[in-house]
Order: sequence, then C-alpha cells, then structure tokens
Amino acid sequence: MTGMLPSYVEGDWWTPATAAAATEVRDASTGEVVARVSTEGLDLDGALEYARTVGQTSLGALTFHERAVLLKKFALALTERKAELYAISSRTGATKTDSWVDIDGGIGVLFSYSGKGRRELPNGTVYVDGPVEQLSKDGSFLGRHIYTRLTGVAVQINAFNFPVWGSLEKFAPAFLAGMPTLVKPATPTGYLAEAFVRILVESGLLPDGSLQLVSGSVPSLFDHLRLGDIVGFTGSASTAESLRAHPAVQTGGVRFTGETDSINASVLGTDAVEGTPEFDAYVRQLVTEMTTKAGQKCTAIRRAIVPTGSADAVIDAVRARVADRVVLGDPRADGVTMGPLASTVQRDEVLRQVRKLTEAGGRIVVGTTDAPAVRHEDGTTAPAPDGAFLSPVLMQFDDPAAEAVHTVEAFGPVSSLLTYDTTAEAAALVARGGGSLVTSIATHDPLQAVELAAAIAPFNGRMLLLDRDDARSSTGHGSPLPNLVHGGPGRAGGGEELGGIRAVLHHMQRTAVQGSPEMLTALTGVWHAGAAANSDGRHPFRKSLAELRIGDQIVSASREVTLDDIETFAHFTGDTFYAHMDEEAAAANPFFPGRVAHGYLLVSWAAGLFVDPEPGPVLANYGLENLRFLTPVSPGDSIRVDLTAKQITPRETDEYGEVRWDAIIRNQNDETVATYDVLTLVSKE
Repeated sequence: MTGMLPSYVEGDWWTPATAAAATEVRDASTGEVVARVSTEGLDLDGALEYARTVGQTSLGALTFHERAVLLKKFALALTERKAELYAISSRTGATKTDSWVDIDGGIGVLFSYSGKGRRELPNGTVYVDGPVEQLSKDGSFLGRHIYTRLTGVAVQINAFNFPVWGSLEKFAPAFLAGMPTLVKPATPTGYLAEAFVRILVESGLLPDGSLQLVSGSVPSLFDHLRLGDIVGFTGSASTAESLRAHPAVQTGGVRFTGETDSINASVLGTDAVEGTPEFDAYVRQLVTEMTTKAGQKCTAIRRAIVPTGSADAVIDAVRARVADRVVLGDPRADGVTMGPLASTVQRDEVLRQVRKLTEAGGRIVVGTTDAPAVRHEDGTTAPAPDGAFLSPVLMQFDDPAAEAVHTVEAFGPVSSLLTYDTTAEAAALVARGGGSLVTSIATHDPLQAVELAAAIAPFNGRMLLLDRDDARSSTGHGSPLPNLVHGGPGRAGGGEELGGIRAVLHHMQRTAVQGSPEMLTALTGVWHAGAAANSDGRHPFRKSLAELRIGDQIVSASREVTLDDIETFAHFTGDTFYAHMDEEAAAANPFFPGRVAHGYLLVSWAAGLFVDPEPGPVLANYGLENLRFLTPVSPGDSIRVDLTAKQITPRETDEYGEVRWDAIIRNQNDETVATYDVLTLVSKE
C-alpha cells in the first residue's frame, strides 16, 4: 500500500494525476512508507453536489426502517472482513485491544443505530416530536413539531486516533436521518478509513451518493458549503475555533459542531483509600486510559485528582501496574500491550506539551521521556529510531491550581496528578478544565458522589460513577456509547449531538406545524382527533396491515357500571381502595362525587367492548401507553369506547408490524373518561 491513497467521490475511486504534492504516511512503528496522500485536482464542489443531488435522492426514497436495515447489513459486511482492517490498523500503532475499540466499536455503532432506528423511529420519513398542542377550543386548529431531514451533505472532519469508530459514530445517525455523508479522515491514519469505505463500496449495499471519502487535505472545503449542510468536526480546540469563525458558519447557515481536545478528570473519593475496591478500580482505569491507543483519546484522563493523603499510594500503584502490565512495542509483536503514537510528528508534539507542563511546575513521577527500548515484530527488544514510541508518563503538580495543568493537553500517554483536601476543592479543580467530555468519580459513598456530581455536571458531557458494584461491568472512563451523549461544554467543543436518537435528529430540521387535524394527519402519518375516521362496518381487527388504514375506527356499544361490578372487581383483584368501597370517605375526596369505579376496571371493560375475539390479523396486544383518567365513573354510569387506528408501522424484517390505536372511553354524557394508546402486533397479510 505504498501507492497513492484514493478518494471515493461521485460514485467512483479517484487518484490525482500527479504525486508531486503528495504527503507520505508512514508506519507508526517502523517508519516505512504506507501510502501517499493528495487531493490535487479533486473536484470537491462536484463531490458535494453529488451528495446533495444523487445522495439525497437515493436516501430520500428510503424510510427510517429501510435505512436501519441497511446499517445492520453494513455492520455484517465489515464484520466479515474485519481481519483485513485489523491487519491495516496495526500499522497505525494500534494494538489488538486498540483495534477492537476502534473497529469493533465502530461496527457496534452500526448495529446499535440499526436497532434503535427500528425500535424508536416510525417506518416513514417524518419524525413527530412531542404531544399535540391544542390551538383552538373546538380542536379544529392544532400544532405539532416535526423533524425532516436536512437538504445538504453531512461533512465529517475526523481525528487520527479513531479512523473507523470516529467515522461510523457520525455516519450512522446521518445515514439513518437520510443525509448523505462526505468523510474527510485525518491523513496519518486515513488509509484505515479508506479500507472500511472500500469494503462498504464493494458490498454493493451503499445507496448511490450516500457515502463519499476524501483522502487528503481540503483547505477550501468551507467555501463550498451552504445552508442545509452540516459539519461534524473532531480535533483540536484551536482548529475548531478557526473553522467555526468561517463565514459559511457565521452567516451562511452551515451547522457546525465540534468535539475537541478535553482536559478530562478522574476524581478519587476520600473514602476510596488504598486497599478498597474503589482505589484498585481507580488505578486500573487510570493506567488503562494512559495506555489505550497510547493515550491518544479525546476522552482520556489528563488530570488524576486524588486526596492529599492518597497521592503517594496512587503513584506507587500506578508505577507498579505500568511495570507489571505495560509492554511497549510494535503491535504486531507478541505480548505488546501498548503501541506507538500515530506518527513521529505526534510524538514530538506530545513531548513539547510535556515540556510546557514541566516548566509550569510538573515533575515526572512515573515513566520517562527518554527514547524507550521497545519490542519489535521479530521478538527482539531495542530502540526504534524511526518509530513514534513514548513511555507512559505520570506527572505530579505540587500546586494543583497551576494554570498549565488545566489548559495544556499532552495528547498521548500522559496524565497529571493533583491533590485536594475537600470535596469542594476537587469540584473546583474539575471545573478549571473549562469544559470536559467526561469526568469519573471513584467512590462508594453516595453522599460524596452526589455532592461531586451536582457540582461538576455543568462542566461535563458525561460522568462515570465508579465503585465496587459496577467496576466489572463498567465500559470505563474513556468509552463513549452510541446510546448516550458524546460531547461536552466549553473547551470540549460545546456539542452533545452524538448518542441515541438525538444524534439522528441533529441531522434533521425541527419545524412547528400548525393546521387542521386532517392536514396534520396527512403530514405526519399519525391520526389526530378531529380528522376523518372510517367506520365501514368491518371491524378493524379483521384487517391486515395491507388493508388497514389510518383512521379506521370502531365505536363500541355501551355498558352500564353497577355497584356490584365495582365490589366484585375490588374483591377479585384485592384493590379495595376507599374511593371504591367507602361512600362517605370517597365523597370527602375533592376528586370524587362518591364511590367510583376502578380505572383498571374501565380499561378492562373497554377491551371487552372493542376487541374482536376471533383469530386473525391481530397477533398480540403488547402494551398500553399514555393512560390518563379524566372523569370519574359512578355506579349507574355507562361507558363506551372509540378505537381508531392512529399509526401503522410495518417491520421491514418481519411478517407483522405495529399498530398504535387511539382509545377514548366516554360516558353516557359523551364526557371523556379516559384516554390511552393501545399497541398491537398485526400480520402484514
């Protein structure tokens, strides 16, 4: 792979006609040239327009569920060939464990969003947000919030440390939203990003224009962006600030979110003294974060904040664990647990930052900045003059308020130890980082955990509470999950767009829509009370998904509620709450006129009133949501039910789908007794 690294644009692979301006990318362990990278002559504007036209069209033809199914197929395609990705990943300096975090972590993101998309999104193209807003007394004028996909391209500018996971954590929600993606990976590890894109292209699964790759620099990128486009940036805070200042972002309507370097902290609680499970978990986690990906993680622990009396014990424990567990060397060599940094340029940059920290009062208490002897692929141990190796380094600051330790990040296997005497001091030290992606707290004291968490939450996108109960199952300080926020305030970039369905909605536009029930039903695919209902004489439970339509309805017969019914239900269920059994006590209650029927009696009877008992398309009742009891029912009152097909969601991979029914129980005066949604599974045919 020593040739020119291609880009994938406008549906084809592209390489520059000349290598004159190419950048050489080298193996992080050996210094051998891996690839050459250049974008000279690339039609960037054409690639963006291809996404906005071809990509938008192909993705727009698919529903959320159809896109979700494709995400799973992408994950399976990458899984089948991940051995190729692991082999390439080792050249970036990643050990097998590092590669697992990056490659399997990225594949896991695809699986996760595939599942969430099918469970939490409708099988359509519009997402309805929040409840109906009644804008008129008679219900003829309603308000609703909807999300529709943006019309442009999602541009990724990714960091070098996670070329697979870093791309897929952004690609998956954008794809699910229906927005095409253009990936711009960092040059030092871009060849691994090219490899996973090639696998997806060769799978034949990608909708046309849904994913493009630019290998190399794009200095004029922002000049080609416009309203409807979105940029997701991962990298340094200084670069993020310069990009955010571009006119395309400031006045052109381009959305920009940054996930940047972050001076993350980990706090050891005062109760977590040497010998406790929390102390041991803290030290394990600290060493893991210093050495995984050679510390090249935006979520790594940069500040270890520990009680003054525990500082020496922590230093000794870290030193012992590094000596016992860390084997520095070429990731292809047996037994290596920590590889080099991504490049010698990156190593030299880390050393420069360490010098700044030293000049500011830090001293090295574990490790050294001297060139290390490392294990080579042939099993020998010797220096590697062309490799980007650096030993794990723990520094200590006698003055925990030193400005540099809270502002200077050595983006490598480097952490600094600070001490505190009170919980308030620990919280203040966390806050001095100016906004972080994550802070962890190791304590088994709930009071201290609550006090710290309440104080530092405004400065963090995520917090991990680490104790003996979750130490084994915890995914760790530095591991973002696809179903939780990944981002943070202030220096961390200010974004929290990644994680869960919120990440999908980040790639869509939220719009308030006002209109009649009929119009909102047509727009959203969700029936609204007041819209046309169809009572054609055929029970809707006799209709398959192929036959059922939004608005199909049954209005039941009435049934009188007697005092005997109430007492029978009370004794049969054991629910003898006074409102059902004691006339005087019930009448004294401000909500009841006297003895009233159980709410669950009414819901149970309602099912008997609307259900069609014969076998047929309805396979199962699997839930009830949004139940509200609004009007009490007294002995002698009657109830009936209006049941209307509210939302129909076929499942792409099953022979059935979900139907949400709008259920309204009314009394003899046509007053609303209760409202709720009934959920059923219904055959497609």
